[in-house]
This record gives sequence, C-alpha cells and structure tokens, in this order.
Amino acid sequence: MRAQSSAIAPPSIAVSTPGQRPGLGTALAALGVVAFSLTFPATAWGLEGFGPWSLVAVRSVLAALIAGACLLALRIRPPARAHWPGLAVVAAGVVLGFPLLTTLALQTSTTAHAAVVVGLLPLTTALFSALRMGTRPSRTFWAAALAGAAAVVVFTVRQSGGALSAADAYLFAALLVCAAGYTEGGRLARVMPGWQVIGWALVLCLPLAVPAAAVALAHEPVELTAHSVTGLLWVAAGSQFLGLVVWYRGMAAIGIPKASQLQLAQPLLTLVWSVLLLGEHLTVAAPLTAAAVLVCIAVTQRARG
Repeated sequence: MRAQSSAIAPPSIAVSTPGQRPGLGTALAALGVVAFSLTFPATAWGLEGFGPWSLVAVRSVLAALIAGACLLALRIRPPARAHWPGLAVVAAGVVLGFPLLTTLALQTSTTAHAAVVVGLLPLTTALFSALRMGTRPSRTFWAAALAGAAAVVVFTVRQSGGALSAADAYLFAALLVCAAGYTEGGRLARVMPGWQVIGWALVLCLPLAVPAAAVALAHEPVELTAHSVTGLLWVAAGSQFLGLVVWYRGMAAIGIPKASQLQLAQPLLTLVWSVLLLGEHLTVAAPLTAAAVLVCIAVTQRARG
C-alpha cells in the first residue's frame, strides 16, 4: 500500500495485524463463525420461496447495497490499484462462488450433509494460507487441525447416513473457492479494515449481480413468505456482509490459520440451528463430537507457528 493509501480507515477503525489484541481478534472471528453457522438453515428457508439463482443473485445485490451505503456514508476512497486483483479473488470465492455452489447443493442435500464443507474448510484455508503467504504452523497445530477436521467429517457423514450425494461435487468445489477467498481476504485485511475488504468485493460484484438478479427473477418462481424473506435477509446482511466483516477483522488480528480453526465448531452450530429452525434430528454423537472439536480448537489456538 502506498504511503498515501487510497483505502483509509475512519478514525475509529484501526487495522489489526497478527499478534495485536488476540483476545479481541478471537472474539470477532468466533462471532463470524456464529453468523456463518446460520447460513445453511437460512438458505434452506430462502429456497422455500426463491429459486437458487434468484436467491444468490438477490442476496449479492442486497449485500452490495448495504456495503456501498456504508462506504459512501464514511466517504471511503477506493482501494489502491494493487489491491483489486485480491478483491476479485474474494469476490469470486466468497461473494459469488461459495453462495452459489452451496445453494445449488442444498436443493438436494440436507444441512447436515452440507456441513461437511465447513468441516473441511478450516484445514483447506490453512493449506491455502501456507501456499499463498508462506505461513508455517507447527506440527502440533497440524495434528490438532487434522484431528478436528476428521471428527467433524465423521460426524457429519454419519448424520447423513454415510451416503454421498450428487451435491458433493458442488460442496467440494465450494470448499476450494471459499478457502481461496478467505485466504486472500485475510491477507488484504492486514493492510485495510476487514469490513472494507468485503465491502469493496461486494461492490465489485454489483454490475454482474444486478442483471443476474433481473434474469433469475424473471425465470424462477417467487413466493414471499416469512421464512423465505427472513432467510434472504439473513444470508444477505448477516452472512454476506456483517459476518464477513468481523471474520476478516478477526483473521487480521490472530492470523489466518488460527482463525480458520475456529470454524471447526461451525458444523456443530449449524446442526443445532437445523434442529431449532428446520426440525432436523441429531444423534447422541453430537455432544461427544462437540467436546472433541473444542479440545482441538483449544490446542490450535495455543500452538505456535
């Protein structure tokens, strides 16, 4: 970033770097995980009244309008030219790719089965981080991360009956593009506030999202119900904007590998919301898996690179 940065934070917003205020960074990243854990149930609600393409396009438009309004209100200047390629990766992976692929998968997959994606996402994000940014977590970190990911995968696969569906192709593709977007977003959040990272990525997608929404709404049936509208509003404002704002801020404070391991708890939270909001049933394995995952999270948070 140039000395006179074109992405200047407001006076009340400081750019965090790894090692600064780790407690706050962990809390922000955890808050992002809670927001993300509601995404699949909210998407299932949204699909009750919208087609998959309409839901994804409209959520992107709404989230971009929220982000654009914030950027305009605070008079934030556009980022430096060097940051736009990274923002394009964030936009492609987090704003468009992951929502579209998981929404397509959720047409035929349960939220429990789709949770396999977020169960593997922390490990995949750490791998992308190691390749992109040269991070070298310790062996203890990797052992705990692999153990936690294995526990989550076993649990979620058993919840879905052990059978793999055609939706798995969408889910694993979503895993890859999201990990790339998280990694690039975490890198950018070191040099600009995290909310600006996702804000500009959303705005970058607006010229594509608006015509896509118009076409999708014209070709897919729409039924406005309490569930469908609530689901749409949550995935747009909660998952697509506010959740990513605190998530990127948290990653900038504690580092991408450690922040990504907090997402090991996300599938279990998603399953809890699935019971409460969608009426799905869990087995007695849930608390045992939760305990194992929490132990793995504690280990990864203490492990040093």
